[in-house]
Amino acid sequence: MNLEDLKNKTILLLGKSRAFSEDEFLSQLQFHNISVVQEVSDDVLLILEGRMMSPYEQNLSDALYEEKKFTFMSIDAFEKLLAQEIDNDTLLMSLKLSNDKVRLKSFLQNGCIKDALFFKLLKMYSFNGEDFFENDDNRDVSAALIARFYENIERNHNVQYATTGIYHLISQTKNEQLLEAIAFLEPSKKHPKIMKALALHENIPKSVLKMFLKKGDETLKEAMAYNTNLDKNIARELVKNEYFAAVVAQNIKLDDAMFALLSEYKNSLAHNETLHVTMQEALFTCNDRSLHLALAANKSLDSVTCKCLLDMQDEAINNAIYANPATAKEILQQAYKEGDYKEALSQNSATPQEILQELAQSEDEHILLNLAKNENTPVDVLYQLQLDSRFERAIKTNKAFGKYIQSENIGWLV
Repeated sequence: MNLEDLKNKTILLLGKSRAFSEDEFLSQLQFHNISVVQEVSDDVLLILEGRMMSPYEQNLSDALYEEKKFTFMSIDAFEKLLAQEIDNDTLLMSLKLSNDKVRLKSFLQNGCIKDALFFKLLKMYSFNGEDFFENDDNRDVSAALIARFYENIERNHNVQYATTGIYHLISQTKNEQLLEAIAFLEPSKKHPKIMKALALHENIPKSVLKMFLKKGDETLKEAMAYNTNLDKNIARELVKNEYFAAVVAQNIKLDDAMFALLSEYKNSLAHNETLHVTMQEALFTCNDRSLHLALAANKSLDSVTCKCLLDMQDEAINNAIYANPATAKEILQQAYKEGDYKEALSQNSATPQEILQELAQSEDEHILLNLAKNENTPVDVLYQLQLDSRFERAIKTNKAFGKYIQSENIGWLV
């Protein structure tokens, strides 16, 4: 059933509306030429089961259902139909002309309206220079924002009434509209942590980055420089400052043009994990040991570059390569046979488990601590290491072991 089927018809409402306020609900029905009554009659085409039905209404609903003469619908389903038929432009103009803050807040709290309309309404709301939860209205709107977009809000209801909820939204989402909306909210500017999280976010829209650039806040500029997905045009503005240029060179996703632009900052580029083999070769040929060390530890180390570095027979470079998870399994196995790189191999998550198992026989505390932190260390080794108080903390922060414990649902050993 749709609203067109109910035009010029009568519905029986038992209980109350949920998403819409009572006045707004009746106004929406009037707009669609739908009459509503509280008592059953021959004119009733549909019975809505609302929230907070009285015992009398509940009994009436049960009796009418037994008669099998009427169509029933929940208030949630009906209000979704109403929300889908809202003319956004008409509503926005009406709210703008009336300056009705109560009605605006009511719509912002309405979970049935679409996100696109919600964001437009949010732009219209004024926090009047106060913080997210500094007064009742701001609290209600902020809570509605968090509740709408927070993942698994049912597990953590209290978060929608705390500023940390806004921060968590940023860390959870990839929704560019949501990130942009938060960035332009008045209270966000009062919270440097929120602004920094936005500047660092990989999905932050260019419009927000432009706003940060225009503000001239050095802290935000630095945060943007660490953004691995930084817009290239924004990056070109930042690199006019030498400090920011070095940070950008180490973090931005590189293409040939950006690599050329940042060629002056070779030490930073050597740490960038988006280097492709041609870029690595260009840095290797500079014959700079600091560049070689950085390349050896780079998580994007290419096999060709790796071989060139090993041919140099530099112990520090070798250790960096054998601790690097990008290094091929065969090279790590050969390093273990040579016998001088146990500490490096013990911290490498790419080291084959049979080697890590053998390294667990070591009496070297540094090697054992590396194994406790290593996410590829066999579970039985981690269980044994957990019995030693020196390594217990490292085991508990080992993500792979934590996932294993959760999957087995056996809890931590005491």
